[in-house]
Amino acid sequence: MKTRLTKGISALTLLATALTPVAAAAQENDLQGARAAGGESELQRRGYSLAKTNGGSQFWWNSRTDTCIRVNVWQGRYQTVARASSSDCGKGGPSAGAVVGAAVAVGLIAALASHKKNKGDSRPDAGHDSEYERGYNDGLYGANYDRHDSEGYHEGYLAGETEAQNRRAYNRPYVRTAPQTARDACARRADEYQNAAPGSSVPISVRDLGRGSWEISVATGRYRSRCTVDSRGYVSDINPY
Repeated sequence: MKTRLTKGISALTLLATALTPVAAAAQENDLQGARAAGGESELQRRGYSLAKTNGGSQFWWNSRTDTCIRVNVWQGRYQTVARASSSDCGKGGPSAGAVVGAAVAVGLIAALASHKKNKGDSRPDAGHDSEYERGYNDGLYGANYDRHDSEGYHEGYLAGETEAQNRRAYNRPYVRTAPQTARDACARRADEYQNAAPGSSVPISVRDLGRGSWEISVATGRYRSRCTVDSRGYVSDINPY
């Protein structure tokens, strides 16, 4: 009797474990309808990290529960939250996700720092910064432009739209034809070249020069650089355009 009970408990434990990713994904349905900026913060709090974006869809991975979910964003809000396959989140290939995750983490900070630098103003201004952040998130997630805007909101919205375009370009298949080592090297060099926070730059276009060399176009916010690199990650040249 004891043996049968032990086996039964073990079977239930295995079943519960197998259902964990499904349950975890279903649990995130409470975020449907949430503003994208707030939903992103909440997913991160729950242990998710952004693996990739594809058009209006985001794929988030939770390493604690081995769960991949797909979030569709519309008009700046989470329209749907559903489970996706592990391969959709690039499980087993963390390099690409790490680059995107880094860009997500520092995008707003880098954009705001660049904005202040262009304005020649390094003084803290909580009101302006919060308006810039609000505009940035609306532009990034495709929300309608708030006609009752401020200067900070307007500048932030334009920066958010630019960042959204950069992310879409980064996820195009042909961009990944260049070796990961080459793309990573150009992204790091562009950060240094543009005096931006590490992780701000993303490759948006590539051209095969032959003989193991590549020309990679890199976006750092609204700034662009052309980087010449070999497959080992040696950068021989970088210039703005």
